[in-house]
Amino acid sequence: MAESEDGQEKSEEPTEKKIREAREKGQIARSRELTTFLMMISAALYLYLWGEPFMTSFSEIFTQGLVLDRDHAFDLNKALDRILGMTVASIMMLMPFFLLMLLVAIVGSSLLGGFNFSTKAMAPNFSKLNPLTGIQRMFSTNALMELLKALVKFTLVLAVAVAFLWYAYEQVLALGSESLQVALAHSAKIIIEAFIFVSLALIVIAAVDVPFQIWQNTTQLKMTKQEVKEEFKQQEGNPEVKGRIRQIQREMAQRRMMQKVPEADVVITNPTHFAVALKYDPDTMNAPIVLAAATDFMAAQIRTIAQQHQITLIEAPPLARALYYNAEIDQPIPKPLFKAVATVLAYVFGLRDKTTTKPLDIDKLEIPADYKIEP
Repeated sequence: MAESEDGQEKSEEPTEKKIREAREKGQIARSRELTTFLMMISAALYLYLWGEPFMTSFSEIFTQGLVLDRDHAFDLNKALDRILGMTVASIMMLMPFFLLMLLVAIVGSSLLGGFNFSTKAMAPNFSKLNPLTGIQRMFSTNALMELLKALVKFTLVLAVAVAFLWYAYEQVLALGSESLQVALAHSAKIIIEAFIFVSLALIVIAAVDVPFQIWQNTTQLKMTKQEVKEEFKQQEGNPEVKGRIRQIQREMAQRRMMQKVPEADVVITNPTHFAVALKYDPDTMNAPIVLAAATDFMAAQIRTIAQQHQITLIEAPPLARALYYNAEIDQPIPKPLFKAVATVLAYVFGLRDKTTTKPLDIDKLEIPADYKIEP
């Protein structure tokens, strides 16, 4: 089990944040053996499929370099032109092969861990120049694994090469009895086949290295319980800070709510514990809107503001409780309370227009049983 620098056991799986930060630093699972295998097998297959035209083009360029007429022998400019032409022809001949190798190298390195470009990984790290760190790396698990892979790779490649030579023993001996042209073509065929077999042998190394690299990367990224707690605090925020933020948000919401009280048409009270401010404009609203709702101290503030702005206060405890517990700020009142609120608003508007002389009978307000809140 891995341990942190302070000796704590790294027993926790890495979090998404830890993995993301590691990718930004270029610390992801990579298998060089997988990339090497893919490049070698691609090169072998390329030579197997297009080796004959490749060798034909090479032979033509080689012959062109050895066959010189008098003008090229005594004219430096013509000789340079011939050399330049051979160079360009050689580059054009090798370009498809180089492009294939570049593509396979990019794709092969991205198969494990995905494509990742990290500028932090490119930055110089002077800690790697520390001799003690270098010695520790020499005797680390990774160094031991690399040594074992090198030994296994050497043994495996040697075994496959010996086996192939044993298999092609008679063909190799037959080369001496063939003409030069046939022997060269036959030799190229044997070499390419040997290249393919040796490349295929590396798949065993890659099959072992890929899961090892995944395991090693995950092990290196594992976290201690304390690191997980610290990260959780960073993401969720300090509880005291979060509490203070929530308090500030509540205070801001309360101030905004209080600023709307002067716009109310009526404030329905408990009379002391609850206060709900309502507004209704028949021309623009389909239902009355709750501008403010509060209890105790805040309810007293709502009543004070209402009195300062000469807003009618209606003492209707059952309706005040029903609105406080069932309505939302800046939202229309619930439909089941429409009739009771309409009765109150009609009374208030009647007082405003001086068309109402009878007092409001609070006991006759119709409040559904589901909306009644006992004091």
